[in-house]
Amino acid sequence: MNPLVTVSVPIFKCEAFIENCLRSVKDQSYQNIEVILVNDQTPDKSISIAEKMISEYHLSNWKVIHLKENSGLSVVRNEGILNAKGKYILFVDSDDELYPDAIDNLVKKAEENDAEITMGEVQGIKIPSQEIVDVFPIHTKTDILEGNQKIFEELVNGGFAVSSWNKLILVDFLRKNDLYFTKGLYAQDSLHTFEMGLYLQKIVFLRKKTYKYYLHQESVIHNRKKIHFDNWITIAQKINTYLLKEKNSSRKKLILEYLVSFKAITLEMNWKAQQNEQLWKVSYKAYSKLGGLSFLNYLSGNYSSKMKKQDLFYRLPLSLGYKFFRWRFDR
Repeated sequence: MNPLVTVSVPIFKCEAFIENCLRSVKDQSYQNIEVILVNDQTPDKSISIAEKMISEYHLSNWKVIHLKENSGLSVVRNEGILNAKGKYILFVDSDDELYPDAIDNLVKKAEENDAEITMGEVQGIKIPSQEIVDVFPIHTKTDILEGNQKIFEELVNGGFAVSSWNKLILVDFLRKNDLYFTKGLYAQDSLHTFEMGLYLQKIVFLRKKTYKYYLHQESVIHNRKKIHFDNWITIAQKINTYLLKEKNSSRKKLILEYLVSFKAITLEMNWKAQQNEQLWKVSYKAYSKLGGLSFLNYLSGNYSSKMKKQDLFYRLPLSLGYKFFRWRFDR
């Protein structure tokens, strides 16, 4: 069986990278693919480059969807899910590339194990130095995770990356559970993967490089601004909503751990990106209003000392919290 795979690629301000990205998709050893390119009203020549390639190579199984207005990555990825005819969907960012046998290897692994998500390893490459770096490693020890509780625990404990790309995902799994990206959020891989984690029953890992992730000055990771910090606040608030709704005590504990970790990671990224005291304080103040450990939780052994320290940090007065953060960050 060679099931159809939908490859979804966003097109927006990527003219320096899009040709290499699309060539890596075109040259896949696995040929039963359809490619959906979503034009998010890019102002540069990206879409012209893509359309020229489609015409030049007579790529009849490739199509371009033109959005009426610039709508952001969430809407772009949802277009991929909504229009996918494949059994699986693979999101590929327009400034990255696939290894030639990536889809072939991912499909074989997925079909052999009847997995809802199959993911491979990532090769990080710095531009322009071409330095190879280790990014988004798979920490979980087993190649197959089965059962929602075990998968959710691994997700919360950082067993696998939360990136939406480089995951071969069963389309029916997304549609059946209404797992679409939240409109208006620009960097929400951590939220969408968290939401998938609430439903996943089987995820499989391929211990082989499948994806080339390029780190360059135009990457979002180097250009985070207030809008990204505001997005993180919204994501934390959404995770907090799941926390408040959850009735199962063990799952509630895991959601709380994920939330506290998300606060800690994004506050640090906030400071690294801008080193702006006022922007940092806005996030800290918003995070302090969200769920945390109770007094009894601090007395129990159910939570690690690390998490207790992280949670206690958000209970400090704003000015003291900032001073304490700077002391930890700068030392």
